[in-house]
Amino acid sequence: MAKPSDEQQRAALTGLLGLGSHSARKSHYPELAARLDELEAERNRYKWLFENAVHGIFQASLQEGMRAANPALARMLGYQDPQEVLFSLDDLASKLFCGGAQELKDIGEILQGQRSLNGYETRLRRKDGSHIDVLMNLLLKPGQEGLVEGFVADITERKQAQERLQQLNDELEQRVTARTDELLEANRNLQQQITQRKQIAQALRDARDAAEAANRSKDKYLAAASHDLLQPLNAARLLISTLRERKLPGDEQVLVERTHQALEGAEDLLTDLLDISRLDQSAVKPDIAPYRLDELLGPLVSEFQSVAQAAGLNLRVHMGDYAISTDLRLMTRILRNFLSNACRYTDEGSILLGARRRGESLRLEVWDTGCGIPADRLDSIFLEFNQLGVGRAADRKGVGLGLAIVERIAKILGYPVGVRSRPGRGSMFSIDVPLSHDIPLPIGQSAPQPSTGNPLPGRRLLVLDNEVSILQSMSALLGQWGCEVVTATDESAALAALAGRPPELILADYHLDHAVIGCDVVRHLREHFHQSIPAVIITADRTDQCRSALHRLDAPLLNKPVKPGKLRAVLSQLLGPTADL
Repeated sequence: MAKPSDEQQRAALTGLLGLGSHSARKSHYPELAARLDELEAERNRYKWLFENAVHGIFQASLQEGMRAANPALARMLGYQDPQEVLFSLDDLASKLFCGGAQELKDIGEILQGQRSLNGYETRLRRKDGSHIDVLMNLLLKPGQEGLVEGFVADITERKQAQERLQQLNDELEQRVTARTDELLEANRNLQQQITQRKQIAQALRDARDAAEAANRSKDKYLAAASHDLLQPLNAARLLISTLRERKLPGDEQVLVERTHQALEGAEDLLTDLLDISRLDQSAVKPDIAPYRLDELLGPLVSEFQSVAQAAGLNLRVHMGDYAISTDLRLMTRILRNFLSNACRYTDEGSILLGARRRGESLRLEVWDTGCGIPADRLDSIFLEFNQLGVGRAADRKGVGLGLAIVERIAKILGYPVGVRSRPGRGSMFSIDVPLSHDIPLPIGQSAPQPSTGNPLPGRRLLVLDNEVSILQSMSALLGQWGCEVVTATDESAALAALAGRPPELILADYHLDHAVIGCDVVRHLREHFHQSIPAVIITADRTDQCRSALHRLDAPLLNKPVKPGKLRAVLSQLLGPTADL
């Protein structure tokens, strides 16, 4: 059928509207023409949307079949031209809808009843015989009998993804079921093991509690006994040292020397036992701070210079301008044990205390020319109460705890310890300490050297202790060194004895009577005389609280029993040489 021309459409429209007369055309034709143009533009717009839509669009009759289809639907079904999909009603059932005539009948019944069908999922047959899954929205147009407009979206990929997901879920459920069965069987086996382990664990807990209780009892006993044991031992040590420095007849000198050696052995054993107990309990907490190397090595050199000379050895020192980050007290203990062992096991030759840089660490080394250690015995030297090459008790030097203490302290600090030795040639013990860049080092500072003079004669010292025997012993020793000694048991007695004249140095016990702390007395005396009087604190207390108080006081610590050589070195360092020396 030929399409009516625009003029014919306008004529028909004006006729329908009753505008056929000449006068009506004159008055209404311009408005009608404009309205017809708008309708034409709207029709063209809908035509463009129909032809360029992404999803498929069609118009069909429930009695006749497809009337119109857009290119998107044709491409979706595998056809080049939309005219190829304008199937008749029979072709729709046989060539397009996989559900056939029954599906078309069901769709028609739903549309007749509900006038629309939204979200309808079905499967369509493509030109090549394959299938696609689609989602349809269908609308039965009002006023036009059996005319349906539809919108079609291809959901094949989504359906395939759903099917794959369902397959994976089924496989997962099967695996979970199998695994659950395996776990149930394993759990049944574990229940028996757990019951047995609970019994073993309870037995172990009982044994651990018993061991910890015994250990606490031991530590309480050691802590309680240490002060009472160290006090008389300290007094005896000072008295014996006073006698050793006097000129005595030969037999008496031998007796004094043997007494000194016996006290030294008892002191070393008691001190090492207390340290081992605290280290094993993890009661020692490192206080890491930056220090100049000379702050660490200087006091050690002063202390061991006389020890090495007494043994006929030459103590040499080699250090540079470095700063290290460590716990000064713990690191001093490690190096003191190294030096003490070197002096004990070296009959002749020399000992070298040195430092060399290794990247961001400083390796502190102690070399000796002693008897050396066999290679197969190097690992065992760090065991408790172990001394190599000792067959008789009379040959023992120390108690064999020094390197065990070194190993425990190094573990607390996290520093590696090294040892090298050649039998008959000597040994080298080392520890690597982190370098610090926080403290500027003095330029040109050299290693401490033994003093050429004696700064102690004539110096006025105050000794504070609540034990009269220690006051007497300390007074005798210091007096023999040429010092003017003032003794007192408390602050008021000290002020009375000083008679308004300040001492040049204070030697104070940490624990005085009536819970008075020696640090507080030193602080009060400094305030009283308006002077920063040098002080040394002497104590058997090895707790961190005591260390913290001394750090705030800026005073060195000497543990009881006091070694006269170390005491003399500390006093000489604090007082310095006199003006006339």
